[in-house]
Amino acid sequence: MKTWSTPVCAGKSGIVPCSYCGGLSFKPALACEGFSYVRCSSCGLVQMNPQPVKDEIIARYSSKFGKDYLSYEIENENAFLQLQKLALKDSGFYKTEKALMLCKTEPPSVLDVGCATGTLLAFLRDRGWNVKGVEISPAAEYACNVRQLDARNIPLEEIAFPSGSFNVVLASHLIEHLNEPFSFLKEVHRILKDDGQIFITTPNISGLQAYLYGGRWRSAIFDHLYLFSAHTLKKMLKKAGFKVEKTSTWGGIAAGLAPAWIKKSADFLAKRLGFGDVMIMRAKK
Repeated sequence: MKTWSTPVCAGKSGIVPCSYCGGLSFKPALACEGFSYVRCSSCGLVQMNPQPVKDEIIARYSSKFGKDYLSYEIENENAFLQLQKLALKDSGFYKTEKALMLCKTEPPSVLDVGCATGTLLAFLRDRGWNVKGVEISPAAEYACNVRQLDARNIPLEEIAFPSGSFNVVLASHLIEHLNEPFSFLKEVHRILKDDGQIFITTPNISGLQAYLYGGRWRSAIFDHLYLFSAHTLKKMLKKAGFKVEKTSTWGGIAAGLAPAWIKKSADFLAKRLGFGDVMIMRAKK
């Protein structure tokens, strides 16, 4: 089962340089239904190219598809929260939290970019964090009105937070949707405090499921403009000025495709050996 996505459609698009190295030489990577991905010949980053322009990407989430996305998020928000909490545990987030709570005279600050309906931010607020969110879909209004959160409904780069504003930035299933992921990481680096951390969760194209399914992989969807491996994401973070501290993956076999005991074994090995379907990476400024 693929991740939720807007339908494949014709619109404004164009060839763009590789977001990591600026290269313009690509070779085929994944052939999907109605679109495809290429791999940069220089650095190996997998990307949709040509890809929809930024204004069209933003417009998708303010159209009727934005309401569909909001319904999807509300229906699944509790399950998503549990997955996010497990991912943060794997990445050492709670150790960071403990250290910040002990050392700070005021609550530590966290920004969740792509915060959806705000379930994770509400959870962190209850744990003593000073929380803010960014979400370009109608879910931002839901987060503000239902959960009383500060969720900005414009792209991060347009907000212009002061430099050194946050102890932690979270980006769960966000970076793969962006036209300019490297520019996003540079902006996150600017707004983090010294020694601040970013926690990025994204599909893992070097995982077992991506290898087995190719263009039918559940994360090879029209809304995902980039598909990172641990190697390419680590390189991009380092180029943006970060020091990568930890990488974890999970998800060996999708539910329902094998008996429970086989899935349990595959999931265990995926986490131990790093070939899981999804990864979280922690990096420090």
